[in-house]
Amino acid sequence: MKRTPMELAAMASAAVPGLAPTGVAGSPDDAADFDSAVLVDEAGKQWRVRSPKHIDASMRLETELLVLRAFVPAVRAELPFALPYVAGTVRQGDLCTFVYSHLPGSTRDIDSLVAEGGPLPREVGRAMAAIHSLPHDLVNDADLPSYSANEFRQRKLNELDQAATTGKIPPVLLRRWEHALEDVTLWRFNPSVVHGDLHEDNLLVSNGRISAVTGWTDLRIGDPADDFAWLIAANDPTFTDAVHAAYNAARPEAPDPHLIRRAALSAEFALAQWLVRGVAAENPGMVAEAEEMLATLEADILEQEAAEKAEQDDAEALAAESAAAYKAAAAEKAAAADAAAASQAAAPAVVLPASHPAPAKGPTVSGTVSAGSSRVTVMPIETVPAKSETDGAQDSGKPPAAATGAISAVAVPQGVTSSGTPSAGASVSETASSKVTVLDASSGTEAESGKTRNEDSSSAARSEAAKPAAADDSHGKQQNSGPAKKKFGPIKKK
Repeated sequence: MKRTPMELAAMASAAVPGLAPTGVAGSPDDAADFDSAVLVDEAGKQWRVRSPKHIDASMRLETELLVLRAFVPAVRAELPFALPYVAGTVRQGDLCTFVYSHLPGSTRDIDSLVAEGGPLPREVGRAMAAIHSLPHDLVNDADLPSYSANEFRQRKLNELDQAATTGKIPPVLLRRWEHALEDVTLWRFNPSVVHGDLHEDNLLVSNGRISAVTGWTDLRIGDPADDFAWLIAANDPTFTDAVHAAYNAARPEAPDPHLIRRAALSAEFALAQWLVRGVAAENPGMVAEAEEMLATLEADILEQEAAEKAEQDDAEALAAESAAAYKAAAAEKAAAADAAAASQAAAPAVVLPASHPAPAKGPTVSGTVSAGSSRVTVMPIETVPAKSETDGAQDSGKPPAAATGAISAVAVPQGVTSSGTPSAGASVSETASSKVTVLDASSGTEAESGKTRNEDSSSAARSEAAKPAAADDSHGKQQNSGPAKKKFGPIKKK
């Protein structure tokens, strides 16, 4: 049954002795569960009246009474905002109406909170941090609900099963919520004291700061992300981020990396809870409203998932294109390297000058000398026409050349063979023996050079002995010189 503001003023006068309202105005304070109004008395003091519409709402008000009594003056002094006092109550049947003393400030809708900006987001974050830092004994001593992280997750799973039994939850949302609730890492948080019903209607603002917080009907120990759900529903990331940053700065513990994600899940899941309440209350209006909001949420999620998939596909296509380009570049580089290697292999060899000059070639004997051989074969030599011994002595003053002669020595530089090519470092004299066989120039017969020289020496000695002692000096010079040797021309190479 809905109560008008005038009826609420009359009930307030009955709850608080001496209260004489002079003005009244309706207040949109949790309209689904309560009828609310703001009163003004003769002294200009304001009062707030809340009357439950059903038994569950009445029980919530009675719970709030226990909570407010637990906020002893010492605890209230630590908070950066004011708390309400219960000035009086009046019971009608099973329902109990509460009258609260006036608090400074006024409520703002979410758009006004976001638009005001300035220090207000920081003030909201500080107020939330103060609530979550309250001692757990405050809740436990009042015998209020308390959940560990795992117990809280299991409670949400049970609520999801209950919502699914209505048959009115879109399958897309059921799968989404079930997947999130089964992600254990998402639900690792430190339980804290939670307001449980925090939203813009329970925040009073005065001079750009949070002056008071009301609506303490759902105080418990649980997930602090629940108190951020209303910020997600506001759909203003800038405002939410500013509040969250101020909250983290005011909290003594490390920031929760999954808090905002759980807050988003809590905001979505609140629609399922609203549906369950409408079904339980057999309220067709609530059920229809919940179904409409769930359908809108489903459409938004499908659109978001499609956009994310398109973005992922674009990223994968770009990655594949980059990989293909890299592979092509690598193949081109490898082909260029192979071509360069093949070109280098086909290029003519470049002979660099020796660092040390080759030994100079000396006179060589046309022929071959083999290692270990004791003979040097000398090719036939052009014969110079012989002159008479007398003519030779008169014309040149030199002894006439013999028809046959011996090579007294053949000088071959060390390291050069008789054919003029480098050897292993042995000379002809080292390679061949001392016995050198000379091929006679006229007859082609071989004679031993040693024997020829001996015979000629003996013959010359006999001739000299028969000559007069007073011979010419020039003839005397030829004594003991042996027979006139044949003059050899240049040695011709074979």
